[in-house]
Amino acid sequence: MMTKKKTDARHRTKVHIRKTVTGTPERPRLAVFRSLKHVYAQIIDDTSNKTLLSISDLSKDLKGEFAGMKGQVKISKKVGELVAKKALEANIKAVVFDRSGYLYHGVVKAMADGAREGGLKL
Repeated sequence: MMTKKKTDARHRTKVHIRKTVTGTPERPRLAVFRSLKHVYAQIIDDTSNKTLLSISDLSKDLKGEFAGMKGQVKISKKVGELVAKKALEANIKAVVFDRSGYLYHGVVKAMADGAREGGLKL
């Protein structure tokens, strides 16, 4: 029962955050999702309701990037760097960071740090 309440609290937080955090064509939203095994990132333009790009540690074209990496925080940082690289190739220089109700700690923080190190302005 404790897990369900914690999940519900995260969902309420996510809905509250999404009321204020929106992506525009000039500054799209970088949304983070994490599961127990994997991490995902999407860059979304909310005005046209389109995902501009997405990346995860499951991406088939990036399997070699994560070879030999242990630990979700390290993988998350690498995903952040790769999403920044793809965003800069798509001429996206700045984004709004949407932590999706998760605490800004661990995997979420590592992804944000990786995106900043990759050259993306958060």
